[in-house]
Amino acid sequence: MSRHVRPGIPGADYTSMNKTQLKGTWNIAKGKLKQKFAQLRDDDLQYVEGKEDELVGRIQKRLGKSQEEVEKLIDECCCECV
Repeated sequence: MSRHVRPGIPGADYTSMNKTQLKGTWNIAKGKLKQKFAQLRDDDLQYVEGKEDELVGRIQKRLGKSQEEVEKLIDECCCECV
């Protein structure tokens, strides 16, 4: 995962797609992703702990976006849930 600086908080960085955060907020994040991207199906958004790369790959394939773009989308939806 790549490192990003959290906007508005100088010097505060975090690892994108925090796996602990993803696990705890996935159902809410999944709903937000489905609202934003109607082409995503339930099987595209099936979360299995330890297989986050597969999740990103399925979403990436369906949306035609890069891995970084998909991780950012997921991260944004999870951050909105916290």
